[in-house]
Amino acid sequence: MDIRLLVLRTGDTKLLADFYSLLGIQFEYHKHNNSPYHYSATIGVTVLEIYPLAKNQIEADRNLRLGFGIENFDQVMITLKTLQVDFSQEPTQTEFGFMAIIIDPDGRKIELYKNS
Repeated sequence: MDIRLLVLRTGDTKLLADFYSLLGIQFEYHKHNNSPYHYSATIGVTVLEIYPLAKNQIEADRNLRLGFGIENFDQVMITLKTLQVDFSQEPTQTEFGFMAIIIDPDGRKIELYKNS
């Protein structure tokens, strides 16, 4: 089984796409048929899309938690700290690997793992 699609909804699609771009994700801005314009990136076999909030949605879901393995971990940490991104957990060795937990602009916790 593979995860093929993840959709994040937000009140500011550009802000969120710019934030995740700091991790090395490259987005395209487009739309499909009647869907709204949104950002889309392919990570392995998974498509990550950033859509505007749904019609009845007041705010983004902060309970969703994502984890990414990144190649240039040390440089990304420097960039995130320079931009004063909130860290829930500073970079540290855990039983799951060397990782940090940051907070995205919508308040989601994002686990970042150092790829070997």
